[in-house]
Amino acid sequence: MKLYAPRYYKNFKCIADKCEHSCCIGWEIDIDKKALLKYKKLKDGYGNIIADTISMDDTPHFKLVENERCPHLDEHGLCKIITNVGEEYLCDICREHPRFYNYTSIAEVGLGMSCEEAARIILSSSDYDAFEYIGEVDAEEDFTDFDGLTERGKIYKILRQEKNYKSRLEEIYSKYQIDFGNDETWLEILDSLEYLDQKHKDLFKNYSSKNRPSGKTQNEYLERFLAYLVYRHTTEAFDYEDFLLRLSFCLFCERLLASLICSKGAKELSEVATLSRIISEEIEYSEDNTEALM
Repeated sequence: MKLYAPRYYKNFKCIADKCEHSCCIGWEIDIDKKALLKYKKLKDGYGNIIADTISMDDTPHFKLVENERCPHLDEHGLCKIITNVGEEYLCDICREHPRFYNYTSIAEVGLGMSCEEAARIILSSSDYDAFEYIGEVDAEEDFTDFDGLTERGKIYKILRQEKNYKSRLEEIYSKYQIDFGNDETWLEILDSLEYLDQKHKDLFKNYSSKNRPSGKTQNEYLERFLAYLVYRHTTEAFDYEDFLLRLSFCLFCERLLASLICSKGAKELSEVATLSRIISEEIEYSEDNTEALM
């Protein structure tokens, strides 16, 4: 199956020890079957250390240590599995993060915004609707009567218009007959979510559909954030109703980022990237939270 990616995808490279918010802290790291077999075949040396850090309760995973750190994360923010036995011994989740995949008539790969470097790249890339063929992937076409690729293209076409961002947003809401809903209801839902960091729960209390930044650069960041969400969440919709549900979710997340930008006075790329990362890790990377908001 042909594999495509946004043009900015090739700019991504893990910044490892330079990362201020490591993906090796705070997440339970599941181990796939192929990696588990590799670890079992390792004898002596670091292989013994890897064996001691694996829990076989439910899904095999690494047992986190103090401050919810991966046991293989060293004091410099580098992976000890890579430095001791090689990158080929990484489990799937570590090798693939922060990538995600869409499967329709083609396969697509993207970068998830829970990674601070991915967020920076996405928010600084104006060519979000440019895609490139990058190779083949072993997958089967996902047959469905609904064409999510075409519908996604229609949204991108609106976002690419010359008029101001507010007008383009209004056209999307109007075209798909989506309203903001009730702010109090959204705040109740946000309050009910499970959070990795309780400080983010307080941060999300700043949500208001009325709070929007007026700066040109801030709105460019919001446009790229919305385009990312649409790419990630609407492409695999199985019918039009499902597509509208997913699009409504994307628009809510865009409003949430707009609210946080206003409440924090965020203007710089690094500031908006941090807020985008927080929304992504707390909502997108939690199936329960995503479902609650959809």
